[in-house]
Amino acid sequence: MYRKRDRAQVTLDDFILPFGGKLDANNRWAKLSRLMPWDFIEDVYAESMCPDNGAGAISARIAFGAIYINENEGLSDERTVEHIAENPYMQYFLGLHEFVETPLFDPSMMVHFRKRFPAEKIEEINRRIFAAAEKKADPPEADPPDGDPSEAGPPNSGKLVLDATCAPADIRYPSDLSLLNEARENTEAMIEMLWKQGKREGHKTRYRRKKARSQYLSIAKQKKPRAAKVRKAIRNQLSYVERNLEDIGRHLTLLGVEALRERDLARLITICELYRQQRAMFQNRSHQCEHRIVSLRQPHVRPMVRGKAGKRFEFGQKLALSVVGGYTFIERQSFENFNEGVSLIESVERYRQTHGCYPEAVQADQIYRNRENLSFCKLHGIRLSGPRLGRPGKDAQRDHALEYRDRCERNIIEGRNGMAKRRFGLGLIMAVLPETALTEAALQVLCMNARIRLLLRRLFCAQLYHFSLAFTADFQ
Repeated sequence: MYRKRDRAQVTLDDFILPFGGKLDANNRWAKLSRLMPWDFIEDVYAESMCPDNGAGAISARIAFGAIYINENEGLSDERTVEHIAENPYMQYFLGLHEFVETPLFDPSMMVHFRKRFPAEKIEEINRRIFAAAEKKADPPEADPPDGDPSEAGPPNSGKLVLDATCAPADIRYPSDLSLLNEARENTEAMIEMLWKQGKREGHKTRYRRKKARSQYLSIAKQKKPRAAKVRKAIRNQLSYVERNLEDIGRHLTLLGVEALRERDLARLITICELYRQQRAMFQNRSHQCEHRIVSLRQPHVRPMVRGKAGKRFEFGQKLALSVVGGYTFIERQSFENFNEGVSLIESVERYRQTHGCYPEAVQADQIYRNRENLSFCKLHGIRLSGPRLGRPGKDAQRDHALEYRDRCERNIIEGRNGMAKRRFGLGLIMAVLPETALTEAALQVLCMNARIRLLLRRLFCAQLYHFSLAFTADFQ
């Protein structure tokens, strides 16, 4: 059950400290508390809670503030709870009225907090903060123009930068042999559980487990094993997994599906699908299949062909990002691979809904320059970066200079990708569940934008201060 609380922010002077004094208004957590749209955050949190039944839930501000602190500081769930109990500024950010030395909640609640804030809601919070920064807290939606779009509506303004990146998941680098060996070990553990509940007749497994493991290790320990030996080892592991699945099915027929725990049943379904994929690839002598499983613990993770230097594949979620005015937004987010070029029209329309006009230019790489996107940009008077189609015209030198400037300005999104991965944790997503992994990635982009806004404000104040000193010196 969740009951909405008083949304009034306690002042810094009213926050009670056990050792006297008062909080500093220039502290980063005090500034962030004025930045967040707490009313909208509480509405999102209340949607996932029952208003009438159950025990009272933790407040929305504590829940969202805890996961924000977790991602912004790069802490584990346990360390997050400890830091909140030790830091009065963090407790002020969470909406408390006085300093509390005891932990506010159990670290296991962090998983539930992430589930109650889906990734799309986090992105909406991100856009609301940007709208507030641009003094457009409630931007009006532009009505679609009638007739020729190039003649109706306000003139194009601003620039939209687009790119895609991958947020790798925390998994072991997969191989067919290692996945089958893990599936064999998991099914053996399930047989052990079912064996104890049954009549205990016959053999537990229809092969020698030590022999099966030694066959796997004999190939896994080799630096570059021959393809014929790897194929033979895969065939052996496939036969072991097939026998185990047959034995588990026979046990479940006698004992019922209740004999296995819910998470074991989910793992069993994943192993069955993995066996089907590996068997099909083995028979077809192929290494490709749709929705390929690369991790038994995270079966939602898919391989992404990126073609980067030293890293041809990445395993995680793919994000289509945009940068407007120095702020980063998530246009599309999915564990399934997709062509980021198809999201250009959607991103441009979202830009129009936010700013009331189309962008003057869209700066993107070559994959966005398909026929549909080129026709759409030409229809609405938008310049899509890249070389002009056809033979070089009279203004070839000017077009080349404009193309070079677009490439230089587009580097901002590459810098944002690097900052999100190196500083804010987008380079390795530690969450295991698919919904919490998406939320974690969206939170990291939100933390980066909030940090950038505070830095820009600090830089503007410093420039204004130096300008005032120079202006005063001129008159003296």
